[in-house]
Amino acid sequence: MAVNLSAPTATELKPIKGIRLATASAGIKKPGRQDVVLIELAPGSHTAAVYTQNAFCAAPVIICREHQRQTPTRYLLINSGNANAGTGDAGLVAAKACCQAVAQQGECETAAVLPFSTGVIGQPLPVEKITAVLPEAFTQLAADNWFAAAHAIMTTDTIAKARSVEVSLNDQTITLTGIAKGSGMIRPDMATMLSYIATDAAISPSLLQKMLETSMEQSFNSITVDGDTSTNDACILMATGEAGNSLINDIDSRDAQQFIEALNKLSRFLAQAIVRDGEGATKFISIDVQQGADVKECQQVAYTIAHSPLVKTALFASDPNWGRILAAVGRSGLSDLDLSKIAIYLDSVCIVDGGQPAADYTEEKGQLVMSQSEITIRVKLGRGEATKTVWTCDFSYDYVKINAEYRT
Repeated sequence: MAVNLSAPTATELKPIKGIRLATASAGIKKPGRQDVVLIELAPGSHTAAVYTQNAFCAAPVIICREHQRQTPTRYLLINSGNANAGTGDAGLVAAKACCQAVAQQGECETAAVLPFSTGVIGQPLPVEKITAVLPEAFTQLAADNWFAAAHAIMTTDTIAKARSVEVSLNDQTITLTGIAKGSGMIRPDMATMLSYIATDAAISPSLLQKMLETSMEQSFNSITVDGDTSTNDACILMATGEAGNSLINDIDSRDAQQFIEALNKLSRFLAQAIVRDGEGATKFISIDVQQGADVKECQQVAYTIAHSPLVKTALFASDPNWGRILAAVGRSGLSDLDLSKIAIYLDSVCIVDGGQPAADYTEEKGQLVMSQSEITIRVKLGRGEATKTVWTCDFSYDYVKINAEYRT
């Protein structure tokens, strides 16, 4: 069950001018389940993207990168239930065949179609099942299908992740709507497993890419469930330009900064929603590392804590075994770490001060914090002014069960 996360409603998700969506059931993994999403972008739209850094990136990721370099995007095709990863040349052929089928139906270039897949790695993509439902999908394209799309991209997710935000630019209302999926195999090196954000704002292509990359660093690049970077990670930002605003092409402009603020708000919500719905998660954890020499070393310490199975299982057990946190900080790889300057907190409760047990710490104080569903672990390094926050969750019995039974 997701930690303090409510499911979106269809009415909360606002349509984006110039975007239409459809879902279909291809029976890729389970009969009758909606598992294919088609997204149509109006002519003149721009897309920005970030993809997985995993060397074994999936076939659709390779094709997406190629197609984006060639021509503006008109369609996105997404399937769940099969990752089309670790499938070699056959996977590339399969992904390209799906793009060709969409292009034929949509009367556009094959390169104008971006394919995305999520699910089991190493299995052939059932091209025939996907292409068979495309005619139906085209007839179902509508602006208000975000809710259905958010559900169709889910795999082990227990809840759909979606939200809309609005921002006023010179009395012109700009809308952003985004959906994401992810629950396990989450340690992004760019974004999340799959996320699609659309806006009707007019933004230059180069600035759109810069905005996305900037937003990722404080959202999708700051989460982890289990430390595993997926082969299929992708995040796409689409801008149709149909809101009627003046073109945003200067990142330092007031309009650009207001838009980035709205984008960050939406991205952080979606990123944190993934952690709150982490496989088997019972607790949402913020790891706030302060007083670092630079952001990189703060992130290094934060991820060392977040990836520690001993820390994560102690969190699940509500056990204030703070020695596990201290040990993680110590093995994080920072050079010349001055232990006498280190302080560690559970929420506002100081557990380590000057590298040793805090004088007023008691087991009862620690237990009260650890029993909460949301906890902040704060580490002060005493090395500088840099800070970094990473969000993670605990490890429960269900995490093992879900992943042990993933293919059954």
